[in-house]
Amino acid sequence: MDFVSIIMGSKSDWGVMSECVEIFKRFDIKYEVIISSAHRSPDRTRQYVEEAQKKGAQVFIAAAGMAAHLAGAIAAQTCRPVIGVPLSGGALDGLDALLSTVQMPAGMPVGTLAIGKAGAINAAYMALQILSLKNNELYDKLIKDRALKAKKLESDSQEIEVRIS
Repeated sequence: MDFVSIIMGSKSDWGVMSECVEIFKRFDIKYEVIISSAHRSPDRTRQYVEEAQKKGAQVFIAAAGMAAHLAGAIAAQTCRPVIGVPLSGGALDGLDALLSTVQMPAGMPVGTLAIGKAGAINAAYMALQILSLKNNELYDKLIKDRALKAKKLESDSQEIEVRIS
């Protein structure tokens, strides 16, 4: 059973990362969500990644703030794609998490996205794009979703457009 794993460093991350779940529900994608920390529960993180791979996890989404080593800790345990979502918090309001997530050593990649909600949403879409490599039905759904977004933008514009004649 193919699915996407969402791992958060703490419960406070759920407000942002629940965005991924909403997207996976819309696209009918199986997912798991757990809380595990690179620092506070490294054994739990390692064990979960091993178990999730055996069950069919195809992509891991890791969300953490501040030191944000979770995505890297997961990448060290798997060759499946790992997508990192840096989260706000701490003295640098997410910049620290962004730098921690993006600065991986060569050969140990983590796809790092934007800080916060936009990053969570894009992480879900990136996971969908990865899954669509082997799933044409999902690929078609993504194409339709993009078309709907374009139509909504045009509709929104028509509501407020002012043009010089």
